[in-house]
Amino acid sequence: MALDTDKLNAFLGRAIGDLGAAISSALMILGDRLGYYKALAERPRNAAELAKETKTAERYAREWLDNQAAGGIVEYDPATGRYTLPPEHAFCLASEESPVFVPGAYEVVKATLHGVERMERNFRTGEGMSWGEQHPCLFSGTERFFRANYIGNLLSSWIPALEGVERKLLAGARVADVGCGHGASTVLLAKAFPKSQFTGFDYHAPSIEAARERASRAGLGNAHFEVALSTAYPGEGYDLIAFFDCLHDMADPEGAARHVRRSLAPDGTWMVVEPFAGDRPEENHTPVGRVFYGASAMICVPTSLSGKGPALGAQAGEARLRKVVEAGGFRRFRRATQTPFNLVLEARP
Repeated sequence: MALDTDKLNAFLGRAIGDLGAAISSALMILGDRLGYYKALAERPRNAAELAKETKTAERYAREWLDNQAAGGIVEYDPATGRYTLPPEHAFCLASEESPVFVPGAYEVVKATLHGVERMERNFRTGEGMSWGEQHPCLFSGTERFFRANYIGNLLSSWIPALEGVERKLLAGARVADVGCGHGASTVLLAKAFPKSQFTGFDYHAPSIEAARERASRAGLGNAHFEVALSTAYPGEGYDLIAFFDCLHDMADPEGAARHVRRSLAPDGTWMVVEPFAGDRPEENHTPVGRVFYGASAMICVPTSLSGKGPALGAQAGEARLRKVVEAGGFRRFRRATQTPFNLVLEARP
């Protein structure tokens, strides 16, 4: 077999880059947990200074710093022996309130690695794995990663893009946040619109407990959380029902759509936020699509299949999602706005 050596070497180069990123993911998690990024965001440090500040071992800190320097995450000055975390990088790695805070994503990666053995069997049998069966780091990682995106977009662009919704929320509306997880979206909305009442629903009881704790810690009296299925949560006459990054995971998305239609006020709005995707696979063969397909294969598809669902996947695309929404009895459907990472869809009766 004749090989094109240029193509071979180019592929090997990409593979080494991928391998370096993969093996460094554990060190990204440690940098977050140990406070290394926050310490370096304050000022440049050498290994001894970083270890002293974070009460860790210098030998490990030295190895961690050189891994980060090799990956271009920190910058090394041979003259001083110190490492600098550029402010742009610190904005992504050291601030929980940043709209581009990424360490939570590495917790999601960790969860997928914990699931490899189970997923090998699932790939062979077609079985699923429910959300609650995943490693617990998935739940906290998803909250931290998605929360950054919500901080950057939910109040500033997504809500204003919906017809008349911001006005209702300011005046006082009833809102259901379905598939709320740890309640990151619910809490942000409840803080921003104190005259409105928010109820987060999720079928995963430990997540609901975590959401209640976060709402309590924030001192919110207008955010409540209940364990419930997307096809059977209580209440009716909601002015807004929101599904954040969860419709594609569901075992019965069309059943969920029908329940939204039943529980929505006559002039209410259903907001569906989904991972950005085109309708054809080739449109999603991008760096972002690669991340989403990876999460979809290891998390989203098995979650839906565990309930004998259609496994829409994280790259379902607007056309497929439209069919789900219309199956619920909605007549009006549009793309309200988008980001490089999300589609924000609006459905009305």
